[in-house]
Order: sequence, then structure tokens, then C-alpha cells
Amino acid sequence: MAMSERIRMGMVGGGAGAFIGDVHRRAAALDGQVELVCGAFSRSAENSRATGESLFLNPERAYGSWQEMLDRELQLPAERRMELVCIVTPNDVHLPVARAALEAGFHVISDKPATRDLAEALELKSAIESADGLYALTHTYLGYPLVKEARDQVARGELGKLRKIYVEYPQGWLSTLLEATGQKQADWRTDPERSGPSGCMGDIGTHAATLAEYISGDLIDEVCADLTIFVEGRRLDDDGSVLIRMAGGARGVLTASQVCSGEENNLNIRLYGESGGLEWRQQEPNTLWLKRQGEPARRLRAGVDQGYLSAAAQAHMRTPSGHPEGYFEAFANIYRNFAHAIRAHAAGEPHDALLDYPTIREGVSGLAFIDAILRNDHSCEKWTRVSRD
Repeated sequence: MAMSERIRMGMVGGGAGAFIGDVHRRAAALDGQVELVCGAFSRSAENSRATGESLFLNPERAYGSWQEMLDRELQLPAERRMELVCIVTPNDVHLPVARAALEAGFHVISDKPATRDLAEALELKSAIESADGLYALTHTYLGYPLVKEARDQVARGELGKLRKIYVEYPQGWLSTLLEATGQKQADWRTDPERSGPSGCMGDIGTHAATLAEYISGDLIDEVCADLTIFVEGRRLDDDGSVLIRMAGGARGVLTASQVCSGEENNLNIRLYGESGGLEWRQQEPNTLWLKRQGEPARRLRAGVDQGYLSAAAQAHMRTPSGHPEGYFEAFANIYRNFAHAIRAHAAGEPHDALLDYPTIREGVSGLAFIDAILRNDHSCEKWTRVSRD
């Protein structure tokens, strides 16, 4: 792969009526490192062709199925065929597409969760370990610069030994039985066959758990869970609260809900150690609060001109302070970092550790968390250990 060439990407899913596919396309294009060249955008061949046309793709490369895309792309000369497969489908399609793409020699980037459940995630992990291609998972919130800063602060010992973690993710969009109206996103996310065995916690609780593990640099070791279905007629949980014990000794509370009426996307996290605390809110992502006992709280702000921020944070910012960066840029950081990893892989060179991205490790850990809280919620035991194998 020449350094002057963009990485060629094919997309599975993301056709008309989808939400996250367009986010992936915009994020992939932001830094000019990745080019969309083909796709199987829908189970409907007609929808797929229409989506390809709207994206100005070669009509011959808007495929009727993901199997056709893999087969036809392999027949193209190496300098034309896709190198990276992007998966933006409902969860039930993640494993078969990722496994087949890796076996065919392609790299894979997938929307989260990695699969429907832990068993599938472990199967995918085995496939990744057997393949030459790389795998990335778009846990978007890990791409924010001040999340990188928070992780760096904890790793440097600025808070002392961690004691408490509070992480919550309230939304309100499923406060009614929206899936009964035919709304596409609600329909598949509340269907256990397509989404997996958990609804709210599988969809956004995994974001909260992964954020807590990423910033703390620690793993959730034990859980005590209370999952609820508030909306009558719904088949999967729409609310959950979990007491968590971290492997390193910290204790915490994790809550996620999609029935908090009036809430938008209010993911936030607070961490407290022996000598300080941190607070970050996704709806105001360019601010990180650093707190110390007996001192005024210090407001850290994102911006390429903020020299006091860590190298990890600086590596993920694009604009001066006061110029907001947000969701698309965080998403784009994952794509940019993964593109660097693919180039380093092709050259046989080590990847820059500053340009990190979520992998199957986060995928397995998130689904192990879901597996543990479901087991705990269905049992009479107080604490359930999180098993990642």
C-alpha cells in the first residue's frame, strides 16, 4: 500500500433509512485517509443500488448482498479492490460478516457491540487471532480528546489510587412502545433475535462500561444488577442499574436507561481517587473537570493550543480552543487511528501507541459485562464475576 493512497473501504449496511451508516461514512472521510469504493448497503438489492448511486459509486460496485461484495471484490486487481470492510448492520449480522471478511483477507471495522452475545464475541476473537487482518470496534466515546486526557491523568497517578466510579447513560427515546410504530431503529434494537439478549444495557450500557474501563485502565470484575422493562409489551430491558467492583479495588455505580423522558444522550462519568477526581460529560465534551480536596475545581478545555494537555489528548484534536469538536470528530479519530494501524501493518512497522483504537478486547469485555449482569439479574446471588473467556 502506497502512503499516497487512501485505504479503500466497502460497507455492509447503511442504506436508506439507516442512521449509523452515514455517521461512519462522514467520519471515515473527515481526515482523507479512507475512501468508500463499494458496498452492500441493504438486504434489498434495489435499496443497495439506490444508495450506491446517491453516493456516486460505480454502479457495478453497489452489491445485492455482502457475500456478493466479498466474492466480486476478490476478483478485482489488488490495486482496485477494497481493503477494509465496514459493518453497520444490526447486531445479528456482525459475526458472519466480520468472520468471512477476515477469512477473505480484509481488515474489518465494526459498529458496536462486536456481536450479539459473549459466545459470538469469543468466536469472533478466535477468527481475528487466526487472520492476518486487523479489527477495530467503533466505541465512539473513546475517541474524544478529553477522554484521552482523563485516561492519561489516571494513568499518571494524578488522582491517586482510584476509589469510586460513577457512570451513567440516560436517554429518553424509548419512553413509549416506539417499536410498535415500525420505527426502524427501535424495531431491531428491541428484538432479541437481532439485537441480542439485552436491550438498553446491550445498546448503551456497554458504552458506559467500556468508558469506565478505558479511563480507569481497569476491568469490571464483579457486578450486582437490577434490570427492568418499564414499557409494557417490550421484550428486552429498557433500564438498568449495576453496582460494580473493579479488579483494582475501586467500587462504582453504572446506570443506563432509554426511558428517562426528556433526556437526549447524557452519557457522563465521574472518577475519584485518594487525592482527586475527574468529571466528563458527553454533551459538553470539550470540558474536563479536575477536582482536588480543599481547592477550586479546575476546568480543562480541549484545543490544539492548550499546551498543558497530554500528548494523548493533543494527538486527537483538530481545532483551537473555543471551536467545538464533537461526535463526528471522535468517530473520525477511531477511523484515522485505524488507518494508521493498517498502513503500519502493511509496512511491517509498529503502530504508534498514541493512536489507539478499540479492538476485540473491548468487544469481548463489553459483552462479558452484559453476560454477567444478565446472569446476576436472573439469579439470587448478590455478586456475579465477569468472565471474559
